[in-house]
Amino acid sequence: MDSSTENLADGLILGTDKKIRCWWPGEDAQYLNYHDHEWGYPVGDDTRLFEKICLEGFQAGLSWLTILRKRNNFRAAFAQFEFETVARYTQADVERLLQDAGIVRHRRKIESVINNAQKACELVEEWGSLASYFWQYEPTDRPSPCDYAHLSKLSKTPTSIALSKDLKQRGWSFVGPTTAYAFMQAMGLVNDHLEGCCIRSAAQEQRTLFERP
Repeated sequence: MDSSTENLADGLILGTDKKIRCWWPGEDAQYLNYHDHEWGYPVGDDTRLFEKICLEGFQAGLSWLTILRKRNNFRAAFAQFEFETVARYTQADVERLLQDAGIVRHRRKIESVINNAQKACELVEEWGSLASYFWQYEPTDRPSPCDYAHLSKLSKTPTSIALSKDLKQRGWSFVGPTTAYAFMQAMGLVNDHLEGCCIRSAAQEQRTLFERP
């Protein structure tokens, strides 16, 4: 460890651009861009919410960077995650996607996206939008302080457990409580950028300005 990093708090790294960030994107340019411009910022767009919860399901057993690098391929494969379209996919589409080397070729996960698209349509009929449904699970109890000691051990919360349970009761799949919490972190339902991360205040400002559905 060089002298420029030895005084950083646990879980923070100093990038080559001299900015202090959360530890997890490392120095990968695509991962850094995701950390700086997407992760933790509030999202109210139904298509993006559906995309993310599906991709979190694909991540199970893999790294998020693996999925991120294939994200454009996933978008092409699943009609840009327009769930009304994906809900009409057939078994022929499943077989086609199993031949698509650009995505993760896992039959159950592919079938899960189609199933979840159908369930998403049902949620929209009931709630008006996916955003209205998901944002009811924005928690009020957050770790204090928001530091590495707390967050590095936090893989699920009472709220993510509740979200997972309700989705499963509605027939969704690949939506366990850990997946649900990763979704909540990424879509800005919580701000889990560490205290000291250069992005934390920007994400928090967007959460303050965000109009809850």
